[in-house]
Amino acid sequence: MRALPSLTLLGLILVGPGLVACDAKPGETDRAFSASGQVIAMGGGAGGAANACFTCHGLQGQGDGVSTPLLAGLDAGYLQKQMEDYASGLRPDDVMSRIAKDLDGDSRRAVAVFYAGLPSSTSTIATHSASPPIWRTGDVSRGITACASCHGSNGQGAGEGQPIVAGQPVAYTLEQIDRWKSGKRRNDPRGVMAAAVQRLTDAEARAIAQWLSDQPVSPTPASASASASVSAAAAARPAASRETRRPDRSDGA
Repeated sequence: MRALPSLTLLGLILVGPGLVACDAKPGETDRAFSASGQVIAMGGGAGGAANACFTCHGLQGQGDGVSTPLLAGLDAGYLQKQMEDYASGLRPDDVMSRIAKDLDGDSRRAVAVFYAGLPSSTSTIATHSASPPIWRTGDVSRGITACASCHGSNGQGAGEGQPIVAGQPVAYTLEQIDRWKSGKRRNDPRGVMAAAVQRLTDAEARAIAQWLSDQPVSPTPASASASASVSAAAAARPAASRETRRPDRSDGA
């Protein structure tokens, strides 16, 4: 009996030599689906339609208001870093890790820039309720850093990579706090976030999450000035009140 062709040769016979090289570099279809950040967000890029960002984050990057985060108007550098961390496994997530790995570096950068350029939602209006005390001042006796020192008085960021956390769904914020506490999320610089939330009570975490969900992503000019002032004051406190642990590792900004 004549020997059957090897698997390699059989593959050449079935698909032809022109298709074997398709895995070596992106084809025209992949390039078309990665033409811009908007195309990637709406079509999933090289990962295909099943990975389209808008299916979870909304057509305008507004999130779902329940557990999927708002992306519109967030800092492009911060968004890109999160995508890189998802892809590398530094910030593991069942859904986002797979999606980020299917995109190349240029695509991750492009989609981050796209979402950063979208207008932040204007549907959230500040309730003028006072921020939780733990947010404003922390608790030196328990080694808890004042959240405002990095995230601003109203959660609208403090610049230089200090991310906006205002306007995010309660469930999402609580989940991230839990991940920092448990070590499931570790892509903070020098373990700052892990240390900051480690001694928060469940009630304090929920109060922070609920209050943040009521804050607008973009501050008014007046509140922006106030936020800068409060952030500066918080940052000026003794180092012990601002950072309780600085392990010998840095996971980026």
